[in-house]
Amino acid sequence: MVDKEQAGGVNISKISPHVIINLDHGDPTMFESYWRKMSEKCTLVISGSQFLSYFSDSKNVFLEPELENEIKRLHRVVGNASVDDYHVVVGTGSTQLLQATLYALCSPSDDDSNPVNVVSAVPYYSCYPELTNFLRSGLYKWRGDARTYNEDGPYIEFVTSPNNPDGTMREATVKKGQGKLVHDLAYYWPQYTPITSCVGYDTMLFTFSKCTGHAGSRIGWALVKDEDVAKKMTEFVGINTIGVSKESQIRAAKILGHVSESCLNPGPDNFFETGQILMAERWEKLRQVVAQRGMFSLPHYPKQHCLFTGKFSTQAHPAFAWMKCNKEDIEDCEKFLRGHKIITRNGRRFGCDPKYVRVSLVGKEEEFKLFLERLLAIQGTSNGINHVCRVFL
Repeated sequence: MVDKEQAGGVNISKISPHVIINLDHGDPTMFESYWRKMSEKCTLVISGSQFLSYFSDSKNVFLEPELENEIKRLHRVVGNASVDDYHVVVGTGSTQLLQATLYALCSPSDDDSNPVNVVSAVPYYSCYPELTNFLRSGLYKWRGDARTYNEDGPYIEFVTSPNNPDGTMREATVKKGQGKLVHDLAYYWPQYTPITSCVGYDTMLFTFSKCTGHAGSRIGWALVKDEDVAKKMTEFVGINTIGVSKESQIRAAKILGHVSESCLNPGPDNFFETGQILMAERWEKLRQVVAQRGMFSLPHYPKQHCLFTGKFSTQAHPAFAWMKCNKEDIEDCEKFLRGHKIITRNGRRFGCDPKYVRVSLVGKEEEFKLFLERLLAIQGTSNGINHVCRVFL
């Protein structure tokens, strides 16, 4: 894939022009090495006679009590979200829960026949428009940027914090009387950002994939204050998929339980501590590469006090890099990088200038290293000269 040669005493990669680096999706495979070490502790045996029914119990319908207990336990251990007096709704990933929330907050029994407007502040998560409009529902419709929204009547605002794609902490933007808020907190975990408060919003969405890296299990959960809203969300899950895989729920419960236990013991087994170190290392290396030429730029995040770690100098290390191309003659950064076999997500999909791209930083180590090497090559030849910087890959 990559050949090495010496230049000025530094190993440089001759990158094969045929290798395509796909950094479009946030597939969290970077945590695979940790979970390989924890394999025995998280192994689960399920017998052939288990989980024959669609239903769990009369109270939760589709939610396994073991998973509910471990979700609440983990939030209490981390201190990122209130769980007392909240209802837990389980879904097939947070994607299903986003649609379930829209359904629940736009009751079919409402007299107003006009669809409810759905907004989010730019740069918003690129899938919000697609998810909102996909079913072509008469209950709601996508209306774009919350910063420019100025209409009367009911609306729903997605508040993503930390934000996807730029990693910033967010608050509601519109702040009108008839609005309802949905807080997407998929990345509000210690490996990505300082835990600055224990939040307690009306509707909060989380996902197993971003918390632990187990995207393939397809488990998400919502913490919902209003019981009627929680019931309507569960109704949507029932209509949509007749519940959520019990096997996935039990596996998630087992793994979340391990994460909670690991937090009590500082060291290599502590999942969030390990994740913090990995993300910090990747961001440091990326910043070293980007700083070489000024061709690209990255956001900077303030140091804050993290309630989980107790440290006062904790900095955010988001799962994505919101990268801007600063060269005037390059108008579309995604197109430019694609020409160098690097696939990213275009800023247009987030409602922004195409000079921006979102780059996933949570893939495999080999993929991340190759990305850095290729960025070096791009910057080294951008002015027609061979420039090599010392970066410890």
